[in-house]
Amino acid sequence: MADTPTPNAAAETRPLRTAATVVVMRDSPSGIEVLLLRRAERGDHSSGAWVFPGGVLDAQDRDCAAFCGTLDDAAASASMGLTEGGLDYYVAAIRECFEEAGLLLATGADGHLLNLAGDIGAEMGPWRSRLHRGDATMAQFCSHFGLTLATDRLAYFSRWVTPAIRAKRWDTRFFFAIAPTEQESAHDEIELVEQLWLTPADAIARSESLKLLNPTRYTLETLSGFATTAEMMAHARTPRTVALPMPRIADGPQGMLPVSADQFAWAEVGKLDPQGHGTASYAIVPGRAVRLSDRVIRVSADNSGMMTGPGTNTYLVGGGPRNEWAVIDPGPSLAPHVEAILKAAPGPIRWILVTHTHQDHSPAANELRERTGAQVLGRIANYPQNQDPAFKPDRILAHGERLAIDQDTTLAVFHTPGHASNHLCYLLEQEQMLFTGDHVMQTSTVVIGPPDGDMAAYLESLRALLKVELSWFAPGHGFLMAQPHKALEGIVAHRLRREAKVLEAVTELAGADTDALLARVYDDVKPGLHPVARRSLTAHLQKLVADGRVRHDNDRWSAAG
Repeated sequence: MADTPTPNAAAETRPLRTAATVVVMRDSPSGIEVLLLRRAERGDHSSGAWVFPGGVLDAQDRDCAAFCGTLDDAAASASMGLTEGGLDYYVAAIRECFEEAGLLLATGADGHLLNLAGDIGAEMGPWRSRLHRGDATMAQFCSHFGLTLATDRLAYFSRWVTPAIRAKRWDTRFFFAIAPTEQESAHDEIELVEQLWLTPADAIARSESLKLLNPTRYTLETLSGFATTAEMMAHARTPRTVALPMPRIADGPQGMLPVSADQFAWAEVGKLDPQGHGTASYAIVPGRAVRLSDRVIRVSADNSGMMTGPGTNTYLVGGGPRNEWAVIDPGPSLAPHVEAILKAAPGPIRWILVTHTHQDHSPAANELRERTGAQVLGRIANYPQNQDPAFKPDRILAHGERLAIDQDTTLAVFHTPGHASNHLCYLLEQEQMLFTGDHVMQTSTVVIGPPDGDMAAYLESLRALLKVELSWFAPGHGFLMAQPHKALEGIVAHRLRREAKVLEAVTELAGADTDALLARVYDDVKPGLHPVARRSLTAHLQKLVADGRVRHDNDRWSAAG
């Protein structure tokens, strides 16, 4: 295929073609339906894909300013963060919708959207192909029929830029519009060979048979959260900063795929492959050594599950003139994992650092110590339940210690109780990268399970890290995480929202037992996860008791005072 992704050092220099796309919607008894068109086979990346109407901006689109009603270029450009040329995108979106789908967002002399049935539709029909061929301009079309483009019917929503690795690259602005009820869509049978009106959920469910490009799928997922076109348009018109969710190409078990900003691998792919050559991975592969920086290597255990996400991460930190290394979180005692750690180490392992002693984080420490002679460092939990009973550190670490791996690689120790009483985080000071263990997890909310787990201590530990300069989280499960302070603030906010919900339930269900509160407080969590959620609920209730806001008598909870 002509557009097969290939690593290329010059990929980022490929020219961008500016384009506009319009997502046409209509209301139906099943909810919102959206118009999807299937592209003809042209031997490129989008061949056969089901897309929304859209295409490149035409140089003559700028001539339509006089036919755009009250919207001028200054206002259109400001809405897109441009200094000029924003109105051209509106014109191109309307033109492409007419060319490709036969829907014309324009009004006549009476100010109403056109009804293309009858003579007017028959007279306008041939202009679709004339516009497509470039034999006529949109300005000539509007002038000939006395039209005003209904720019007020478009709502600017998002921007997508094709990854640098693609042979053809686009900088596309997406608009939403409600289909004119007086018109019927009809694909052009040139670039588009088929059309469907589908609910977003149906389109996503049929993605095995419908080729959906990443921006299309993302937009459909957004649409699926709204019941009516009016709600979607109101959301699209809400003033906001439009992010640039440019997909990043990454490799993995299913070959090269785009990674969008809402996927876990997004930040790490950008860090490891900033030029977009497709050399980073979108998957955590057990046993594979991933070089995260000159000082850091990650090896993940094959213990994926509900509580461990894609598996427990073990990190090797070191290098320098002596080429000595520290292991952070040796992980579960699985022979293949231990062998993978030893194989990944570029030099001798001198230290084994444990974040906490849950069964998925510390049990391999003893075998690694026997194999390498390394010193095991960590802390002992206050309560033995659900801990690694074989963990025996050579030395207990204290909050505030600094471990010198070499002259240019130092780890600062942070005692972060909450998930576990002995929980530690380690900060690689030279890269402001914090190895978080289970204090911050990427793939799920951290469970706080008393008696060793403590919700008040957890919140205090989170807030303490907000005062530390951080650039990256290296979590115990999942990919590297950017914007760590934003993540910390989000976790604190989530916990406080849950606490407020607990207090509301305790107040309204005075004297309720824990099971009744669980059903009420975690009504947004699948019942199968309620046994785990019960542990965090208990932690919230105990905190509220300590705060003097809740009373506990014979497994009954009620508001205090």
